[in-house]
Amino acid sequence: MASRIIVRIELTPEAKHQLGAMCRKAGMTQVALLSRLVGWFARQPEMIQAAVLGQYPPEVEHEIARLILKHMAGSKGG
Repeated sequence: MASRIIVRIELTPEAKHQLGAMCRKAGMTQVALLSRLVGWFARQPEMIQAAVLGQYPPEVEHEIARLILKHMAGSKGG
C-alpha cells in the first residue's frame, strides 16, 4: 500500500462550494479530486506552474498561453 500524507488547505466559501460541485459532477471525494489536481500541478513544467499561480507580469498575461505553447512546440523535437 502506498504511503499517504495529509495536508490541510484553506478555501473561501465560494471555492468550497465550487469544489463540492466539481466533486459531485466527477463522482469523486474532495480528497481524491484535490490529490489529483496537486499531483497534476506538481508534474507540470515551471512555465505552466507560473502561469497557474499568476506569476507573470500583467503586461504579458494576455500572451502567456501562446508563448507557452510556442515554447513547448519548439522543445518537442529535442
